[in-house]
Amino acid sequence: MTIEIRVPQLPESVADALLVTWHKQPGDTVARDENLADLETDKVVLEVPAPNNGVIKELKVEPGTTVTSGQLLAVIEPGAAPAKAAAKPADAAAAPTSASKSAAKPGADDAGKLSPSVRRLVEENKLDPANIPASGKDGRITKGDVMGFLDGKASQPAASSASGAVVAGARSEQRVPMTRLRQRIAERLVEAQSTQALLTTFNEVDLHEVMALRSRYKEQFEKTHGVKLGFMSFFIKAAIEALKKFPLVNASIDGSDIVYHEYYDIGVAVSTDRGLMVPVVRDADLKSVADLEQEIGAYAGRARDGKISIEELTGGTFSITNGGVFGSMLSTPIVNAPQSAILGMHKIQERPMVVDGQIVARPMMYLALTYDHRIIDGREAVQFLVAIKDSLEDPGRMLLGI
Repeated sequence: MTIEIRVPQLPESVADALLVTWHKQPGDTVARDENLADLETDKVVLEVPAPNNGVIKELKVEPGTTVTSGQLLAVIEPGAAPAKAAAKPADAAAAPTSASKSAAKPGADDAGKLSPSVRRLVEENKLDPANIPASGKDGRITKGDVMGFLDGKASQPAASSASGAVVAGARSEQRVPMTRLRQRIAERLVEAQSTQALLTTFNEVDLHEVMALRSRYKEQFEKTHGVKLGFMSFFIKAAIEALKKFPLVNASIDGSDIVYHEYYDIGVAVSTDRGLMVPVVRDADLKSVADLEQEIGAYAGRARDGKISIEELTGGTFSITNGGVFGSMLSTPIVNAPQSAILGMHKIQERPMVVDGQIVARPMMYLALTYDHRIIDGREAVQFLVAIKDSLEDPGRMLLGI
């Protein structure tokens, strides 16, 4: 009796998904809970696990097809757990399989290093991952690596098959479909700018004390808690102190009402190959610095690996984004609606500052607060940033709660 593989029940806010790629082909053996395919929604990538051991009998849907909850994807012939196959002779390895009918698939070793969006690009352009220089963590190939490889191929002069002459000045272009996540990001950004009265105010903060505190305790902190002491936890703590003083910045608009949130769910923007994601740290005010660092690191890892859940990306009362990791000195971030404000962090750079009448070099960072001017006035926005600045320039008082 065959087993039908269907699209898992999609979350309530997700109407459909895109079948990005199959990890198995007809005739391949599968083990229980092994991932068979990747489904991309406008928020996350979902896996389709095998419900039992067996062999793929038939694939019902081609990659690139839009599917809905419960739709039939494949059929499996149940059987015993697949044994590890012995190494094949060279001639057998060269024999064609059913996979050769579709786009070239990355090898098993390479597949583990490819995110769903990168794998899709590789397959669409029939590339061999082994030929693409990888710049990502642990030897991973990033989307930028693939695009750079494609640009390099496009820029190579084409040789004439007849005469061997080189065609100079060749101009080429490529059309690559936007991922569903990128489309959704674009929609939300345009929606935020068209429905909110966005304004940005700036300030700067001297991070000398934060850096000194971090330098003094970072080794002991990592030994004690098993996680590195970064900067984001300090900014989350400082933001929460400021949000408590200015609750409108933590509020949102619902029709003609202002909703004051008496909890602090802080979104932390994470850059991934698929686009920007904002996992939410729930009840951040109740968590220690170690808790925050561990949770941020776990969210970032799952987001980059395409394993994060929709629930972890939903909600949030205030967000923080750090363009400084890419070298940004100043920016005007866009609010993550329906939130009313977002804090932008930037690159830390030593600049000459006057301290107690003396010019000294200090690690300075520009801060930006973009806010919805419909409910937050300029005075409150400026004072909110000043409160963050004060907390970060005297972190001992902030961490002691005095």
